[in-house]
Amino acid sequence: MHNTVVIKSNRAGMTVILDPDIPFPQLLSDIGKKFGDHAKFWGSVQMTLTLEGRELTSEEEFEIINQITENSNVEIICLVDTDVNRMERCEKALNEKLMELSCQTGQFFKGNLQSGETLESEASIVIIGDVCRGAKVLAKGNVIVLGKLSGTVCAGVAGNRGALITALDMAPIQLRIADCTSGLDGRGKRLGRGPMKAFMENNKVIIKPMKKSVEIFQKLR
Repeated sequence: MHNTVVIKSNRAGMTVILDPDIPFPQLLSDIGKKFGDHAKFWGSVQMTLTLEGRELTSEEEFEIINQITENSNVEIICLVDTDVNRMERCEKALNEKLMELSCQTGQFFKGNLQSGETLESEASIVIIGDVCRGAKVLAKGNVIVLGKLSGTVCAGVAGNRGALITALDMAPIQLRIADCTSGLDGRGKRLGRGPMKAFMENNKVIIKPMKKSVEIFQKLR
């Protein structure tokens, strides 16, 4: 029987070699079965992922990551792209899109917020960079940090109790959602490994790990 999904380990994580010809829905099913059958072997681990064997869209890559995380305890912390030219094209396209969105809505910020700096937004904001210790972010909507959060973030400042705060690396001085402040001690301890989210529940700010690696990207939609 032809093996449509081949998993190989490497020094940084795993490489998954995909059949280039079968329909994508069948490939997704095969990936889910493969990782489900070998879930005990992999255990609960964080790994990088390299996909080889066929051209994939960003949406297909996210679907594959979702299949892996839903059928095993493997957390994909980074998708490695071995195509240098494609990485350059993607970076250029991302920069152009961010510039366009920034001009239209002001909802994207690219760079690191340093100590003493404050960033305010009338809506949700995505920060591509770090929020350093001593920096502050105020937003009426969600705050998504694609980097390390070491400063203070206030989301839902106009009273939106459904606002979220997410970060790839969460070690804040303080978090606030609407009128509720987290019970952090102000020392900026790292709150967990990998992406984390903060949200309101029963009038308290709850901080939990992201269940899936793709969850943080879904907040961008």
